[in-house]
Amino acid sequence: MVLVTAARDYINRMLQDISGMKVLILDSQTVSAVSVVYSQSELLQKEVFLVELVDSIYKSKESMSHLKAVYFLRPSSENIQHLRRQLANPRFGEYHLFFSNMLKDTQIHILADSDEQEVVQQVQEFYADFVAVEPYHFTLNIPSNHLYMLPAVVDPSSLQHFCDRVVDGIAAVFLALKRRPVIRYQRTSDIAKRIAQETAKLMYQQESGLFDFRRTEISPLLLILDRRDDPVTPLLNQWTYQAMVHELIGIQDNKVDLRSIGDFPKDQQEVVLSSEQDTFFKANMYENFGDIGMNIKRMVDEFQQVAKSNQSIQTIEDMARFVENYPEYKKMHGNVSKHVTLVTEMSKMVEERKLMLVSETEQELACNGGQGAAFEAVTNLLNNENVSDIDRLRLVMLYALRYEKDSPVQLMQLFNKLASRSAKYKPGLVQFLLKQAGVDKRTGDLYGNRDFMNIARNMARGLKGVENVYTQHQPLLFQTMESIIKGRLRDVDYPFLGNHFQQGRPQDVIIFIVGGTTYEESRSVALENANNSGIRFILGGSVILNSKRYAMNHYKLFLILGV
Repeated sequence: MVLVTAARDYINRMLQDISGMKVLILDSQTVSAVSVVYSQSELLQKEVFLVELVDSIYKSKESMSHLKAVYFLRPSSENIQHLRRQLANPRFGEYHLFFSNMLKDTQIHILADSDEQEVVQQVQEFYADFVAVEPYHFTLNIPSNHLYMLPAVVDPSSLQHFCDRVVDGIAAVFLALKRRPVIRYQRTSDIAKRIAQETAKLMYQQESGLFDFRRTEISPLLLILDRRDDPVTPLLNQWTYQAMVHELIGIQDNKVDLRSIGDFPKDQQEVVLSSEQDTFFKANMYENFGDIGMNIKRMVDEFQQVAKSNQSIQTIEDMARFVENYPEYKKMHGNVSKHVTLVTEMSKMVEERKLMLVSETEQELACNGGQGAAFEAVTNLLNNENVSDIDRLRLVMLYALRYEKDSPVQLMQLFNKLASRSAKYKPGLVQFLLKQAGVDKRTGDLYGNRDFMNIARNMARGLKGVENVYTQHQPLLFQTMESIIKGRLRDVDYPFLGNHFQQGRPQDVIIFIVGGTTYEESRSVALENANNSGIRFILGGSVILNSKRYAMNHYKLFLILGV
Protein backbone atom coordinates (compact mmCIF):
# COMPACT_ATOMS: atom_id res chain seq x y z
CA MET A 1 0.00 0.00 0.00
CA VAL A 2 1.52 3.34 -0.99
CA LEU A 3 1.14 6.50 1.06
CA VAL A 4 -1.29 8.34 -1.24
CA THR A 5 -3.63 5.34 -1.13
CA ALA A 6 -3.32 5.09 2.66
CA ALA A 7 -4.13 8.79 3.17
CA ARG A 8 -7.04 8.71 0.68
CA ASP A 9 -8.45 5.65 2.42
CA TYR A 10 -8.54 7.47 5.76
CA ILE A 11 -10.33 10.48 4.26
CA ASN A 12 -12.79 8.25 2.39
CA ARG A 13 -13.67 6.46 5.61
CA MET A 14 -14.06 9.79 7.39
CA LEU A 15 -16.50 11.25 4.89
CA GLN A 16 -18.49 8.42 3.34
CA ASP A 17 -19.90 6.99 6.58
CA ILE A 18 -21.44 10.34 7.60
CA SER A 19 -24.50 11.02 5.47
CA GLY A 20 -25.85 14.47 4.63
CA MET A 21 -24.38 17.95 4.21
CA LYS A 22 -21.00 18.41 5.90
CA VAL A 23 -18.44 21.05 6.83
CA LEU A 24 -14.83 19.82 6.93
CA ILE A 25 -12.73 21.59 9.57
CA LEU A 26 -8.94 21.28 9.31
CA ASP A 27 -5.82 22.85 10.81
CA SER A 28 -2.82 24.36 9.01
CA GLN A 29 -1.15 20.93 8.71
CA THR A 30 -4.06 18.58 8.02
CA VAL A 31 -5.21 20.94 5.23
CA SER A 32 -1.97 19.98 3.44
CA ALA A 33 -2.45 16.26 4.13
CA VAL A 34 -5.97 16.38 2.64
CA SER A 35 -5.32 18.73 -0.30
CA VAL A 36 -2.55 16.60 -1.89
CA VAL A 37 -4.71 13.46 -2.08
CA TYR A 38 -8.25 14.85 -2.47
CA SER A 39 -9.58 17.43 -4.95
CA GLN A 40 -12.32 20.00 -4.34
CA SER A 41 -14.66 18.19 -6.73
CA GLU A 42 -14.14 14.91 -4.84
CA LEU A 43 -15.02 16.66 -1.57
CA LEU A 44 -18.23 17.97 -3.16
CA GLN A 45 -19.12 14.42 -4.23
CA LYS A 46 -18.90 13.47 -0.54
CA GLU A 47 -21.35 16.30 0.28
CA VAL A 48 -18.70 18.55 1.84
CA PHE A 49 -20.05 22.04 1.10
CA LEU A 50 -17.67 24.03 3.28
CA VAL A 51 -14.00 23.71 4.26
CA GLU A 52 -12.78 25.84 7.17
CA LEU A 53 -9.71 26.20 9.38
CA VAL A 54 -10.19 25.40 13.06
CA ASP A 55 -8.59 28.62 14.28
CA SER A 56 -10.84 30.89 12.21
CA ILE A 57 -14.23 29.16 12.26
CA TYR A 58 -15.17 30.55 15.68
CA LYS A 59 -15.15 34.10 14.25
CA SER A 60 -18.63 33.45 12.86
CA LYS A 61 -21.46 33.04 15.39
CA GLU A 62 -24.06 31.93 12.82
CA SER A 63 -25.83 28.67 13.68
CA MET A 64 -25.48 25.92 11.05
CA SER A 65 -27.35 23.09 12.71
CA HIS A 66 -28.24 21.65 9.27
CA LEU A 67 -24.54 20.82 8.74
CA LYS A 68 -22.54 17.99 10.28
CA ALA A 69 -19.05 19.05 11.37
CA VAL A 70 -16.20 16.69 10.45
CA TYR A 71 -13.01 17.75 12.23
CA PHE A 72 -9.67 16.35 11.10
CA LEU A 73 -6.90 17.79 13.29
CA ARG A 74 -3.47 17.10 14.69
CA PRO A 75 -3.84 16.21 18.41
CA SER A 76 -1.97 19.35 19.55
CA SER A 77 -2.82 21.19 22.76
CA GLU A 78 -3.82 24.27 20.69
CA ASN A 79 -6.33 22.24 18.66
CA ILE A 80 -7.78 20.64 21.80
CA GLN A 81 -8.33 24.16 23.21
CA HIS A 82 -10.00 25.29 19.96
CA LEU A 83 -12.32 22.28 20.17
CA ARG A 84 -13.04 22.92 23.83
CA ARG A 85 -14.24 26.46 23.05
CA GLN A 86 -16.25 25.36 20.01
CA LEU A 87 -17.99 22.51 21.84
CA ALA A 88 -18.99 24.90 24.66
CA ASN A 89 -21.16 26.77 22.13
CA PRO A 90 -21.90 24.31 19.30
CA ARG A 91 -22.94 25.76 15.92
CA PHE A 92 -23.37 22.47 14.05
CA GLY A 93 -25.89 19.65 14.39
CA GLU A 94 -23.30 16.91 14.93
CA TYR A 95 -19.58 16.77 15.64
CA HIS A 96 -17.39 13.96 14.31
CA LEU A 97 -13.82 14.25 15.61
CA PHE A 98 -10.90 12.61 13.81
CA PHE A 99 -7.26 13.05 14.82
CA SER A 100 -4.23 12.46 12.63
CA ASN A 101 -2.22 10.86 15.42
CA MET A 102 -2.39 9.37 18.90
CA LEU A 103 -4.51 11.18 21.49
CA LYS A 104 -3.37 11.36 25.11
CA ASP A 105 -5.78 10.16 27.82
CA THR A 106 -5.86 13.68 29.27
CA GLN A 107 -6.96 15.09 25.89
CA ILE A 108 -9.80 12.55 25.66
CA HIS A 109 -10.98 13.60 29.15
CA ILE A 110 -10.89 17.30 28.17
CA LEU A 111 -13.05 16.56 25.10
CA ALA A 112 -15.49 14.46 27.11
CA ASP A 113 -15.85 17.19 29.76
CA SER A 114 -16.36 19.86 27.06
CA ASP A 115 -19.19 18.00 25.31
CA GLU A 116 -21.90 19.11 27.74
CA GLN A 117 -24.58 19.25 25.02
CA GLU A 118 -23.64 15.77 23.76
CA VAL A 119 -23.15 16.77 20.14
CA VAL A 120 -20.00 14.65 19.63
CA GLN A 121 -20.92 11.47 17.74
CA GLN A 122 -17.47 9.87 17.53
CA VAL A 123 -13.77 10.37 18.29
CA GLN A 124 -11.25 8.40 16.22
CA GLU A 125 -7.56 8.32 15.34
CA PHE A 126 -6.84 8.21 11.58
CA TYR A 127 -3.07 8.22 11.09
CA ALA A 128 -2.54 10.60 8.15
CA ASP A 129 -0.09 12.86 9.99
CA PHE A 130 2.06 13.35 6.89
CA VAL A 131 1.74 14.98 3.47
CA ALA A 132 1.82 12.27 0.76
CA VAL A 133 2.98 14.41 -2.17
CA GLU A 134 3.65 11.30 -4.28
CA PRO A 135 3.07 7.55 -3.81
CA TYR A 136 6.63 7.06 -2.47
CA HIS A 137 7.48 10.53 -1.15
CA PHE A 138 6.14 12.31 1.93
CA THR A 139 6.97 15.49 3.85
CA LEU A 140 6.06 16.83 7.29
CA ASN A 141 6.12 20.52 6.23
CA ILE A 142 7.89 21.55 9.45
CA PRO A 143 7.98 25.38 9.36
CA SER A 144 11.25 26.01 11.30
CA ASN A 145 13.26 23.38 9.48
CA HIS A 146 16.64 24.99 10.34
CA LEU A 147 16.16 23.91 13.99
CA TYR A 148 17.51 20.43 13.19
CA MET A 149 21.02 21.98 13.05
CA LEU A 150 20.59 23.87 16.34
CA PRO A 151 22.98 22.76 19.11
CA ALA A 152 20.85 21.22 21.89
CA VAL A 153 22.22 23.62 24.52
CA VAL A 154 21.06 26.75 22.64
CA ASP A 155 17.29 26.15 22.66
CA PRO A 156 16.42 22.69 24.04
CA SER A 157 12.63 23.21 23.97
CA SER A 158 12.57 24.21 20.27
CA LEU A 159 14.77 21.25 19.36
CA GLN A 160 12.54 18.91 21.38
CA HIS A 161 9.46 20.29 19.63
CA PHE A 162 11.13 19.59 16.25
CA CYS A 163 12.04 16.01 17.31
CA ASP A 164 8.52 15.35 18.63
CA ARG A 165 6.99 16.41 15.31
CA VAL A 166 9.35 14.14 13.33
CA VAL A 167 8.69 11.15 15.62
CA ASP A 168 4.91 11.74 15.34
CA GLY A 169 5.14 11.86 11.54
CA ILE A 170 7.26 8.71 11.25
CA ALA A 171 4.97 6.87 13.68
CA ALA A 172 1.89 7.84 11.61
CA VAL A 173 3.50 6.51 8.42
CA PHE A 174 4.10 3.10 10.01
CA LEU A 175 0.64 3.02 11.60
CA ALA A 176 -0.86 3.81 8.18
CA LEU A 177 1.24 1.02 6.62
CA LYS A 178 0.44 -1.26 9.61
CA ARG A 179 4.07 -2.23 10.16
CA ARG A 180 6.73 -1.88 12.87
CA PRO A 181 10.28 -1.38 11.58
CA VAL A 182 13.81 -2.24 12.50
CA ILE A 183 15.58 1.11 12.96
CA ARG A 184 19.02 2.25 11.77
CA TYR A 185 20.50 5.74 11.86
CA GLN A 186 23.49 7.74 10.66
CA ARG A 187 26.17 7.34 13.32
CA THR A 188 27.78 10.78 12.85
CA SER A 189 24.50 12.67 13.43
CA ASP A 190 23.30 13.46 16.95
CA ILE A 191 19.84 14.49 15.69
CA ALA A 192 19.42 11.29 13.63
CA LYS A 193 20.39 9.19 16.67
CA ARG A 194 18.05 11.12 18.95
CA ILE A 195 15.06 10.74 16.60
CA ALA A 196 15.86 7.04 16.11
CA GLN A 197 15.95 6.48 19.89
CA GLU A 198 12.71 8.39 20.52
CA THR A 199 10.94 6.56 17.65
CA ALA A 200 12.08 3.18 19.00
CA LYS A 201 10.95 4.10 22.53
CA LEU A 202 7.49 5.01 21.21
CA MET A 203 7.10 1.91 19.01
CA TYR A 204 8.65 -0.73 21.27
CA GLN A 205 7.82 0.59 24.77
CA GLN A 206 5.27 3.40 25.22
CA GLU A 207 2.83 2.27 22.48
CA SER A 208 4.06 -1.26 21.80
CA GLY A 209 0.48 -2.61 21.72
CA LEU A 210 -0.54 -0.16 19.00
CA PHE A 211 2.41 -1.20 16.81
CA ASP A 212 2.03 -4.93 17.46
CA PHE A 213 0.84 -5.86 13.98
CA ARG A 214 0.90 -9.36 12.53
CA ARG A 215 4.60 -10.01 12.04
CA THR A 216 6.01 -10.60 8.59
CA GLU A 217 9.11 -12.73 8.07
CA ILE A 218 11.29 -9.66 7.57
CA SER A 219 10.50 -6.35 9.26
CA PRO A 220 10.65 -3.18 7.18
CA LEU A 221 13.70 -0.96 7.66
CA LEU A 222 13.54 2.64 8.86
CA LEU A 223 16.80 4.44 8.05
CA ILE A 224 17.21 7.93 9.53
CA LEU A 225 19.71 10.20 7.77
CA ASP A 226 20.91 13.76 8.28
CA ARG A 227 20.62 16.27 5.43
CA ARG A 228 24.13 17.51 6.25
CA ASP A 229 25.58 14.26 4.91
CA ASP A 230 24.73 15.44 1.38
CA PRO A 231 24.76 19.25 1.20
CA VAL A 232 25.44 19.20 -2.55
CA THR A 233 22.12 17.83 -3.88
CA PRO A 234 19.93 20.66 -2.49
CA LEU A 235 22.36 23.32 -3.75
CA LEU A 236 22.22 22.33 -7.42
CA ASN A 237 20.05 23.82 -10.15
CA GLN A 238 17.61 21.24 -11.52
CA TRP A 239 16.85 20.27 -15.13
CA THR A 240 14.09 17.67 -14.85
CA TYR A 241 10.54 19.01 -14.97
CA GLN A 242 9.17 18.61 -11.43
CA ALA A 243 12.47 19.46 -9.69
CA MET A 244 12.99 22.46 -11.99
CA VAL A 245 9.55 23.92 -11.23
CA HIS A 246 10.32 23.67 -7.50
CA GLU A 247 13.79 25.17 -8.00
CA LEU A 248 12.71 28.17 -10.09
CA ILE A 249 9.14 28.88 -8.93
CA GLY A 250 8.37 26.67 -5.93
CA ILE A 251 5.90 23.85 -5.25
CA GLN A 252 3.93 23.70 -2.00
CA ASP A 253 1.60 20.74 -1.40
CA ASN A 254 1.61 19.99 -5.18
CA LYS A 255 0.50 23.57 -5.96
CA VAL A 256 2.47 26.23 -7.84
CA ASP A 257 1.76 29.88 -6.99
CA LEU A 258 2.43 31.93 -10.13
CA ARG A 259 1.64 35.32 -8.57
CA SER A 260 5.25 35.74 -7.47
CA ILE A 261 6.52 35.67 -11.06
CA GLY A 262 3.92 37.55 -13.10
CA ASP A 263 0.43 38.93 -13.62
CA PHE A 264 -1.82 36.01 -14.58
CA PRO A 265 -5.61 35.68 -14.96
CA LYS A 266 -7.31 34.74 -11.70
CA ASP A 267 -7.95 31.12 -12.72
CA GLN A 268 -4.25 30.64 -13.57
CA GLN A 269 -2.65 32.23 -10.50
CA GLU A 270 -2.33 28.86 -8.76
CA VAL A 271 -1.97 25.57 -10.63
CA VAL A 272 -1.89 21.98 -9.41
CA LEU A 273 1.00 19.66 -10.32
CA SER A 274 -0.01 16.18 -9.23
CA SER A 275 1.00 12.87 -10.77
CA GLU A 276 -2.32 11.47 -9.52
CA GLN A 277 -4.48 14.06 -11.33
CA ASP A 278 -2.45 15.10 -14.40
CA THR A 279 -1.46 12.40 -16.91
CA PHE A 280 0.91 14.70 -18.85
CA PHE A 281 2.75 15.63 -15.65
CA LYS A 282 2.92 11.99 -14.55
CA ALA A 283 4.51 11.02 -17.88
CA ASN A 284 6.95 13.96 -17.92
CA MET A 285 7.79 14.87 -14.32
CA TYR A 286 11.24 13.19 -14.52
CA GLU A 287 12.01 14.20 -18.12
CA ASN A 288 14.81 16.61 -19.05
CA PHE A 289 13.88 20.21 -19.77
CA GLY A 290 14.93 19.88 -23.42
CA ASP A 291 12.49 17.00 -23.98
CA ILE A 292 9.63 18.75 -22.17
CA GLY A 293 9.40 21.45 -24.86
CA MET A 294 8.90 18.84 -27.61
CA ASN A 295 6.37 16.89 -25.53
CA ILE A 296 4.37 20.04 -24.80
CA LYS A 297 4.35 20.90 -28.52
CA ARG A 298 2.83 17.46 -29.22
CA MET A 299 0.19 18.08 -26.55
CA VAL A 300 -0.63 21.51 -28.06
CA ASP A 301 -0.96 19.93 -31.54
CA GLU A 302 -3.37 17.30 -30.17
CA PHE A 303 -5.41 19.97 -28.45
CA GLN A 304 -5.62 22.06 -31.64
CA GLN A 305 -6.99 19.03 -33.50
CA VAL A 306 -9.69 18.58 -30.82
CA ALA A 307 -10.48 22.32 -30.88
CA LYS A 308 -10.76 22.26 -34.68
CA SER A 309 -13.19 19.35 -34.61
CA ASN A 310 -15.31 21.22 -32.04
CA GLN A 311 -15.59 24.23 -34.36
CA SER A 312 -17.46 22.22 -36.98
CA ILE A 313 -20.71 21.88 -35.01
CA GLN A 314 -23.49 21.68 -37.60
CA THR A 315 -26.11 19.27 -36.31
CA ILE A 316 -27.95 18.61 -33.05
CA GLU A 317 -25.89 15.40 -32.73
CA ASP A 318 -22.64 17.40 -33.05
CA MET A 319 -23.85 19.76 -30.35
CA ALA A 320 -24.82 16.89 -28.02
CA ARG A 321 -21.42 15.27 -28.56
CA PHE A 322 -19.65 18.55 -27.77
CA VAL A 323 -21.64 19.08 -24.54
CA GLU A 324 -20.93 15.50 -23.47
CA ASN A 325 -17.20 15.91 -24.08
CA TYR A 326 -17.00 19.49 -22.78
CA PRO A 327 -15.65 18.68 -19.26
CA GLU A 328 -12.81 16.66 -20.83
CA TYR A 329 -12.20 19.43 -23.40
CA LYS A 330 -12.09 22.07 -20.65
CA LYS A 331 -9.68 19.95 -18.58
CA MET A 332 -7.45 19.45 -21.62
CA HIS A 333 -7.48 23.21 -22.30
CA GLY A 334 -6.51 23.91 -18.67
CA ASN A 335 -3.69 21.37 -18.81
CA VAL A 336 -2.24 22.73 -22.04
CA SER A 337 -2.42 26.29 -20.72
CA LYS A 338 -0.78 25.30 -17.39
CA HIS A 339 2.22 23.48 -18.85
CA VAL A 340 2.83 26.03 -21.61
CA THR A 341 2.80 28.81 -18.98
CA LEU A 342 5.22 26.97 -16.66
CA VAL A 343 7.73 26.12 -19.38
CA THR A 344 7.53 29.61 -20.90
CA GLU A 345 8.19 31.30 -17.54
CA MET A 346 11.04 28.93 -16.67
CA SER A 347 12.65 29.48 -20.07
CA LYS A 348 12.68 33.23 -19.37
CA MET A 349 14.34 32.69 -15.99
CA VAL A 350 16.97 30.37 -17.46
CA GLU A 351 17.88 33.05 -20.00
CA GLU A 352 17.78 36.01 -17.61
CA ARG A 353 19.90 34.33 -14.93
CA LYS A 354 22.25 32.57 -17.41
CA LEU A 355 21.43 29.33 -15.64
CA MET A 356 22.81 27.02 -18.32
CA LEU A 357 26.21 28.63 -17.85
CA VAL A 358 25.89 28.53 -14.05
CA SER A 359 24.59 24.96 -13.99
CA GLU A 360 27.39 23.59 -16.16
CA THR A 361 29.91 24.82 -13.59
CA GLU A 362 27.78 23.47 -10.72
CA GLN A 363 27.69 20.00 -12.27
CA GLU A 364 31.47 20.08 -12.83
CA LEU A 365 31.95 20.99 -9.15
CA ALA A 366 29.62 18.21 -8.03
CA CYS A 367 30.79 15.43 -10.36
CA ASN A 368 34.31 16.03 -11.67
CA GLY A 369 37.75 17.06 -10.42
CA GLY A 370 39.93 19.85 -11.81
CA GLN A 371 40.36 22.51 -9.14
CA GLY A 372 42.19 25.11 -11.27
CA ALA A 373 39.52 25.14 -14.00
CA ALA A 374 36.76 25.17 -11.35
CA PHE A 375 38.30 28.21 -9.58
CA GLU A 376 38.54 30.10 -12.87
CA ALA A 377 34.95 29.21 -13.87
CA VAL A 378 33.50 30.27 -10.49
CA THR A 379 35.53 33.53 -10.50
CA ASN A 380 34.24 34.39 -14.00
CA LEU A 381 30.63 33.76 -12.95
CA LEU A 382 31.02 35.88 -9.79
CA ASN A 383 32.10 38.73 -12.07
CA ASN A 384 29.20 38.21 -14.49
CA GLU A 385 26.59 40.95 -13.98
CA ASN A 386 23.76 38.64 -15.11
CA VAL A 387 24.42 36.08 -12.37
CA SER A 388 22.09 36.61 -9.39
CA ASP A 389 23.21 36.89 -5.76
CA ILE A 390 21.71 33.52 -4.79
CA ASP A 391 23.47 31.80 -7.73
CA ARG A 392 26.80 33.37 -6.72
CA LEU A 393 26.30 32.15 -3.15
CA ARG A 394 25.51 28.61 -4.33
CA LEU A 395 28.57 28.47 -6.59
CA VAL A 396 30.91 29.47 -3.76
CA MET A 397 29.20 27.01 -1.40
CA LEU A 398 29.63 24.18 -3.92
CA TYR A 399 33.30 25.09 -4.54
CA ALA A 400 33.97 25.28 -0.78
CA LEU A 401 32.37 21.87 -0.14
CA ARG A 402 34.46 20.29 -2.90
CA TYR A 403 37.84 21.91 -2.20
CA GLU A 404 37.72 22.94 1.47
CA LYS A 405 40.93 21.02 2.31
CA ASP A 406 42.76 21.68 -0.96
CA SER A 407 42.90 25.42 -1.59
CA PRO A 408 42.62 27.69 1.47
CA VAL A 409 44.12 30.69 -0.38
CA GLN A 410 41.81 30.43 -3.40
CA LEU A 411 38.87 29.72 -1.11
CA MET A 412 39.53 32.96 0.79
CA GLN A 413 39.73 34.84 -2.52
CA LEU A 414 36.27 33.53 -3.46
CA PHE A 415 34.87 34.45 -0.01
CA ASN A 416 36.13 38.02 -0.45
CA LYS A 417 34.85 38.22 -4.03
CA LEU A 418 31.39 37.00 -2.91
CA ALA A 419 31.31 39.57 -0.09
CA SER A 420 32.11 42.40 -2.52
CA ARG A 421 29.65 41.27 -5.24
CA SER A 422 26.75 40.09 -3.04
CA ALA A 423 26.86 42.28 0.07
CA LYS A 424 23.39 41.12 1.24
CA TYR A 425 24.96 37.90 2.59
CA LYS A 426 27.01 38.36 5.74
CA PRO A 427 30.66 37.27 5.58
CA GLY A 428 31.19 33.87 7.18
CA LEU A 429 28.04 32.21 5.82
CA VAL A 430 29.92 29.77 3.56
CA GLN A 431 32.38 28.96 6.38
CA PHE A 432 29.33 28.25 8.57
CA LEU A 433 28.06 25.74 5.98
CA LEU A 434 31.45 23.98 6.13
CA LYS A 435 31.18 23.78 9.94
CA GLN A 436 27.74 22.19 9.57
CA ALA A 437 28.28 19.90 6.57
CA GLY A 438 32.00 19.87 5.76
CA VAL A 439 34.02 16.72 5.08
CA ASP A 440 34.74 16.12 8.79
CA LYS A 441 30.98 15.96 9.54
CA ARG A 442 29.94 13.60 6.75
CA THR A 443 29.60 9.81 6.73
CA GLY A 444 29.07 9.03 3.05
CA ASP A 445 31.52 9.15 0.15
CA LEU A 446 29.94 12.29 -1.29
CA TYR A 447 32.31 12.80 -4.22
CA GLY A 448 33.15 9.12 -4.84
CA ASN A 449 36.85 9.69 -4.13
CA ARG A 450 37.31 7.72 -0.89
CA ASP A 451 36.07 4.27 -1.75
CA PHE A 452 37.81 2.20 -4.48
CA MET A 453 34.49 0.97 -5.91
CA ASN A 454 33.18 4.53 -6.20
CA ILE A 455 36.38 5.74 -7.89
CA ALA A 456 36.06 2.92 -10.44
CA ARG A 457 32.37 3.71 -10.99
CA ASN A 458 33.14 7.40 -11.60
CA MET A 459 35.92 6.53 -14.05
CA ALA A 460 33.58 4.24 -16.00
CA ARG A 461 30.93 6.92 -16.07
CA GLY A 462 33.46 9.48 -17.28
CA LEU A 463 34.65 7.17 -20.08
CA LYS A 464 31.09 6.41 -21.22
CA GLY A 465 30.16 10.07 -21.13
CA VAL A 466 26.91 11.45 -19.78
CA GLU A 467 23.85 11.86 -21.95
CA ASN A 468 23.12 15.29 -20.50
CA VAL A 469 25.82 17.42 -18.85
CA TYR A 470 23.15 19.19 -16.77
CA THR A 471 21.79 16.02 -15.14
CA GLN A 472 24.97 13.99 -14.60
CA HIS A 473 24.82 14.39 -10.80
CA GLN A 474 23.44 11.55 -8.71
CA PRO A 475 22.46 12.23 -5.10
CA LEU A 476 24.26 10.37 -2.31
CA LEU A 477 20.91 8.69 -1.60
CA PHE A 478 21.34 6.70 -4.83
CA GLN A 479 24.52 5.07 -3.43
CA THR A 480 22.76 4.43 -0.09
CA MET A 481 19.90 2.61 -1.84
CA GLU A 482 22.41 0.55 -3.88
CA SER A 483 24.19 -0.43 -0.65
CA ILE A 484 20.87 -1.54 0.91
CA ILE A 485 19.94 -3.58 -2.18
CA LYS A 486 23.34 -5.33 -2.16
CA GLY A 487 23.35 -5.79 1.63
CA ARG A 488 26.44 -3.58 1.98
CA LEU A 489 25.19 -0.76 4.22
CA ARG A 490 27.91 -0.74 6.86
CA ASP A 491 26.78 -1.36 10.45
CA VAL A 492 29.60 0.81 11.74
CA ASP A 493 28.28 3.84 9.80
CA TYR A 494 24.55 3.06 10.15
CA PRO A 495 24.11 1.09 13.39
CA PHE A 496 20.94 -0.78 14.37
CA LEU A 497 19.07 0.48 17.38
CA GLY A 498 18.56 -1.85 20.34
CA ASN A 499 18.45 -5.62 19.87
CA HIS A 500 16.36 -5.49 16.68
CA PHE A 501 18.46 -6.66 13.74
CA GLN A 502 17.52 -7.38 10.16
CA GLN A 503 17.14 -11.04 9.29
CA GLY A 504 17.78 -11.01 5.54
CA ARG A 505 17.09 -8.29 3.01
CA PRO A 506 14.09 -6.02 3.79
CA GLN A 507 11.24 -5.71 1.29
CA ASP A 508 10.23 -2.23 2.46
CA VAL A 509 12.66 0.57 3.31
CA ILE A 510 11.54 3.96 4.58
CA ILE A 511 14.38 6.51 4.42
CA PHE A 512 13.76 9.66 6.45
CA ILE A 513 16.08 12.65 5.92
CA VAL A 514 16.12 15.03 8.90
CA GLY A 515 16.46 18.49 7.37
CA GLY A 516 14.53 17.77 4.19
CA THR A 517 14.40 15.91 0.89
CA THR A 518 14.69 17.12 -2.70
CA TYR A 519 12.74 16.24 -5.85
CA GLU A 520 16.00 14.97 -7.36
CA GLU A 521 16.09 12.37 -4.58
CA SER A 522 12.41 11.46 -4.97
CA ARG A 523 13.13 10.90 -8.67
CA SER A 524 15.96 8.49 -7.72
CA VAL A 525 13.55 6.62 -5.44
CA ALA A 526 10.86 6.38 -8.14
CA LEU A 527 13.39 5.12 -10.74
CA GLU A 528 14.82 2.60 -8.26
CA ASN A 529 11.32 1.31 -7.45
CA ALA A 530 10.62 0.97 -11.18
CA ASN A 531 13.69 -1.32 -11.49
CA ASN A 532 11.92 -4.00 -9.40
CA SER A 533 14.93 -4.85 -7.25
CA GLY A 534 12.62 -6.61 -4.78
CA ILE A 535 12.81 -3.69 -2.35
CA ARG A 536 10.25 -0.89 -2.21
CA PHE A 537 11.71 2.44 -1.07
CA ILE A 538 9.72 5.29 0.47
CA LEU A 539 11.37 8.67 1.03
CA GLY A 540 10.35 11.19 3.68
CA GLY A 541 11.72 14.36 5.23
CA SER A 542 10.96 17.35 7.40
CA VAL A 543 10.41 19.60 4.32
CA ILE A 544 11.00 19.53 0.55
CA LEU A 545 13.99 21.73 -0.26
CA ASN A 546 15.11 23.78 -3.21
CA SER A 547 18.48 25.54 -3.30
CA LYS A 548 17.18 28.86 -2.00
CA ARG A 549 15.37 27.27 0.93
CA TYR A 550 18.43 25.17 1.80
CA ALA A 551 20.79 28.16 1.70
CA MET A 552 18.30 30.25 3.73
CA ASN A 553 18.10 27.49 6.40
CA HIS A 554 21.81 28.01 7.01
CA TYR A 555 21.43 31.78 6.87
CA LYS A 556 18.68 31.75 9.55
CA LEU A 557 20.73 29.57 11.88
CA PHE A 558 23.84 31.65 11.16
CA LEU A 559 21.94 34.77 12.31
CA ILE A 560 20.48 33.01 15.40
CA LEU A 561 23.88 31.79 16.57
CA GLY A 562 25.55 35.10 15.69
CA VAL A 563 28.62 33.22 14.50
